[in-house]
Parts: sequence; structure tokens; C-alpha cells
Amino acid sequence: MKVAIIAANGNAFDAYKVFNIATAAAATDGEVAVFFTFEGLNLIHKEGHKQLPLPEGKEAFQEGFEKANVPSIPELVEMAREMGVKFIACQMTMDVMGLEEEALVDGVEVGGAATFLNFAKDANITLSF
Repeated sequence: MKVAIIAANGNAFDAYKVFNIATAAAATDGEVAVFFTFEGLNLIHKEGHKQLPLPEGKEAFQEGFEKANVPSIPELVEMAREMGVKFIACQMTMDVMGLEEEALVDGVEVGGAATFLNFAKDANITLSF
């Protein structure tokens, strides 16, 4: 199975969606790549992913995540990396935002949309969050 994910949004709910699907697919021996663009780059920003906001009015979910023993976003990022999920950061978005590769977690490939499309062209599943 080959899974291609586009992460274009950057709050905690988006992170849980992206990393839950990515790690589940990787756990079933899937080949997984996530293309992080626009606000989605927050999910792999060294400091940003540690303090992602919950959507307004959904703050009570944080307690639910903790009670359910859901891993934190930083833990999910590390799990995905350890499981071989490929992280691709959008070069164009980084240029627009003035974001340097050093600001991102280790192991990120910087590439354009064509890099992601090359991976996704024969994916069994393509998702966007």
C-alpha cells in the first residue's frame, strides 16, 4: 500500500489526523509520504509542533487526548519518522515564509510539488488535511 498525504493546515486537530493516518499506514507496512505546505509546515517546525493550537471552542479535547493516552504531537512526529514516513516540506512555501530548513525537524526532504507528485502518482490512497 502506498499512501500520499497533503498537510496544508496547521492546528492540533490537523496534526492528529495527519500523523494518525501516516503512522497507521506505516504500521501496516505501507509506504507513506506527507507533503507539508502553507500552515501545514507548523506540524514539522521544531518549535511550532510543540504548541499547536486546538480549534477555537475545542480546548476541552486536550483533556480527552490525555485521558485516552493519545501520544502528543511531538511524540507522533517522532513515531512517524522512526516508522519511515517520508516528510516533504514545500520549497515554495518555505521561500514565501522565509523559513529555513534548519527550523524543521530532522529528516525532512525539501522539495516542490513535483517531488510530491512523483511519489503520489501511483499511490493507492491520497488524502489532504
